[in-house]
Amino acid sequence: MSSTKPLLIGVSARIYYPGSQGPLPGVFTKTLHYLEQSVAHWVLSGHAMAVMIPAVTKGSIVLRSDLDLNDYALALDGLVLQGGNDVAPECYGEQPLHPDWAGDAVRDRYEIELIDAFVKAGKPVFGVCRGLQLINVMFGGTLWQDIATQVPGARAHREIGRYEKHYHDIVLEPASRLAALYPGVQRATTNSIHHQSIKTLAPGFVVEARCPDDGTIEAIRRGPEVGAGYVAAVQWHPEFHEPGSPDNFDDSAMLQDFLAACRAAKV
Repeated sequence: MSSTKPLLIGVSARIYYPGSQGPLPGVFTKTLHYLEQSVAHWVLSGHAMAVMIPAVTKGSIVLRSDLDLNDYALALDGLVLQGGNDVAPECYGEQPLHPDWAGDAVRDRYEIELIDAFVKAGKPVFGVCRGLQLINVMFGGTLWQDIATQVPGARAHREIGRYEKHYHDIVLEPASRLAALYPGVQRATTNSIHHQSIKTLAPGFVVEARCPDDGTIEAIRRGPEVGAGYVAAVQWHPEFHEPGSPDNFDDSAMLQDFLAACRAAKV
């Protein structure tokens, strides 16, 4: 058995809010912070340990001042941002064009603070789906609130009822870090479960993959300038990869690259 301690990878919490009926008698809150099993297993598949980082929500007993996310950034080796609810349009200077697209401002604030803490600590950050969108917004980019109604001629990027079984092709950008991880691979197939996407790319970031059908940005990375650190994200869900399936991009090299950066940051 190896004596080397496994990496500890922080995972941002998904948040389930109780309904309007309020808490049950004798229960202060039914708000849940949770880690999807598929995300935990994806991290575990790289022989690392997944550690969910709790949030502070409205009405909770613990105040924001009681939760020091910098402590988590110092204690953990890297950060993965789970998918989930839309990013609130107010985060990028817009108002929701539809009530269903209002997003989750509470989670936005928590994850933005979390990303900031890990970046300042020199720890790698990797975003999944919503995670890509939030990273882009945090660093100064914007989003399409709804591809179908705002981007004429765009292909469908999600299909109700199919969830992770909905796929489309991606094209890797030549000379990108992602392309270097997959030599000889120019085109691949990924799942697609999103209705929002990057409108303007955040300054200092580069595109690593696009949907060839409509140009939708599917993968980004913070530029290679000195001191930028490792911040990367994909629009698809790598945790939904079925081993051996031709319909899913093999994300193992991408995961190992992220984990290698986490090991390097420990030195």
